[in-house]
Amino acid sequence: MAGKKKPLVIITRKLPDPVETRMRELFDARLNVEDRPMTQPELVAAVKEADVLVPAVTDTIDEALIAQAGERLKLIANFGNGVDKIDVAAASRRGITVTNTPNVLTEDTADMTMGLIISVPRRLTEGANVLLGDGKWGGWSPTWMLGRRIWGKRLGIVGMGRIGTAVARRAKAFGLSIHYHNRNRVLPAVEDELEATYWESLDQMLARMDIISVNCPSTPATFHLLSARRLALMQPSAYLVNTSRGDIIDEDALVKLLQDGKLAGAGLDVFEQEPAVSPKLLKLAHKGKVVLMPHMGSATIESRIDMGEKVIINIRAHVDGHRPPDRVLPLRN
Repeated sequence: MAGKKKPLVIITRKLPDPVETRMRELFDARLNVEDRPMTQPELVAAVKEADVLVPAVTDTIDEALIAQAGERLKLIANFGNGVDKIDVAAASRRGITVTNTPNVLTEDTADMTMGLIISVPRRLTEGANVLLGDGKWGGWSPTWMLGRRIWGKRLGIVGMGRIGTAVARRAKAFGLSIHYHNRNRVLPAVEDELEATYWESLDQMLARMDIISVNCPSTPATFHLLSARRLALMQPSAYLVNTSRGDIIDEDALVKLLQDGKLAGAGLDVFEQEPAVSPKLLKLAHKGKVVLMPHMGSATIESRIDMGEKVIINIRAHVDGHRPPDRVLPLRN
């Protein structure tokens, strides 16, 4: 981009050093070195001034904010895959392109999902906390800290996209029987590889599984997809794992089932009111009913750098007058 004025790129959160360094080389990049979440007035000031805004998945870029954007803002290059907090339709109406960073966190999120699938039935967090608490452990006992075997159990995957498929491959290696519900059936070759059973009815699948893993994206159609009614269909001995988005599950209904002993346990990496975590969930975690993680599904160095590289590619394509490769289009009604 020699000879051209560098676009002003405002980044809302601190990114890995290699990503920030490259952005400074290519663009007039304004960094957030303190990694302090931007306030609403700061976001308003940013959209008024920037050529490109690089928000994180925790930033709400709604219609009201987009309406205050300056004429220069033509690209919102999201640092993350999910765009559920960006009003893509409102941006499109203002002639602002939205991009994301797909296909870079699949394996990392699948690893976290598999970790929770193991951790919850085997009570790994409870066991670790025994040693971290007062350090007093009475030694091995035949009936102490008994969990559940996962080998031979049925895993129901809600959302058989890239991440769901990656979870299925891991789970099959651990001896789990793979079942799934999806908008569309996956290719026969994938079903054959995973020996997977497709359920057109989510209700019927939920009622028959030992473990449910939520791996579908957050959209208006998936809000509270696992509603109070659907959660009640699960067996009392079943476990629920969510590494997708918190609002896919009716969290209050989940808490009630766990409190009443109508669900064996849950592993959550995401929460409905994130970053706030329900005090009731925290209380259940102390009792060993749930394993809670602070949205760490894609938290690897490799994933974050890959995400940054995709953001840079999208910005460069836009600045050079080309269509960014990871453009997100508004959902059709």
